[in-house]
This record gives sequence, C-alpha cells and structure tokens, in this order.
Amino acid sequence: MSVAVKQADVHGSKRSMIRNYKSRDMNSILGIWLSASVEAHHFIPSEFWQSKVEDMRNLYIPVSETYVFEADGKIVGFYCLYGDTLAAIFVLPNHQGKGIGSALMNDAKKRRKQLQLTVYKMNSSSTEFYKKHGFVIAGEQIDTNTGQPELMMEYRM
Repeated sequence: MSVAVKQADVHGSKRSMIRNYKSRDMNSILGIWLSASVEAHHFIPSEFWQSKVEDMRNLYIPVSETYVFEADGKIVGFYCLYGDTLAAIFVLPNHQGKGIGSALMNDAKKRRKQLQLTVYKMNSSSTEFYKKHGFVIAGEQIDTNTGQPELMMEYRM
C-alpha cells in the first residue's frame, strides 16, 4: 500500500509517496540512517553509528514495520514501527526541512492511536520536532550504549 503525498506538502518533488518497505530498499535506508544519525548526534562519535549498521540491517529493520518516503523515484526518508514504538524516523540531511519528516510522522500517527519513542536529550531539533507533532515528555533515562540521557516521549490521539 502506498500513500500519495501532495506536492504542496513536500517542496521540490514532482512525484512522492510513502510506501511499504521492500527488501531492495535496505541499502538506501541504511545510508539515510547513518548519514542522519551522524549529523544529528554530534555528541556521539560517528564510529559508534558506523558500528551499528549491521545491527540495523540484520536485527532491527527485519523485525520492524517499515515505510519509506520516495520522491522522484529516490528514497529520501523512512520510519519504523515496532509495536507502538516509533523506533526510527529519518530523512536524508539534504532533504530535511521540506516536510518529509512531517509527512512520515503523520503517516505513522494514522497507523497507531498511540506512539512512544526515545530521543537523545541533546538532540534538541528532534525533540522540538516531536513536540510539534503532539508528543510529550514522559520520563528520562540513560542510554546504556552511549551513556547519554534520553527523553521518553509519548503521543496519544
């Protein structure tokens, strides 16, 4: 199933859609995940993210419900649901600020009545993005992999 996205929602794209992930999309979404993770998390060494690529490929993506944002035939963003957890939402850095993240978030919210996620506390742009989309802070914890504080956020319809 794919969802057409209005051109007005995503500037600069003539044809765009959100569709179900296909196995052939794996390398594209891993590239998006890695580049966006490194850029958004300047407070964590890039080697950490590079060391997690195979876990994403072999452990996380296969068990998640994943959707991709395709613009003009190229995947530029994606999100993953694991139950009611928004496990990932990423957009290529050079495509951010064009409404793609909001389109992905709105699609995820249509699929679940409630969502939860964790976000690094120092990732203020993502935290603000989630707040803009109706998420509230439900708690705080420390990520055992990085030692960084994370916010636990929730969205309810």
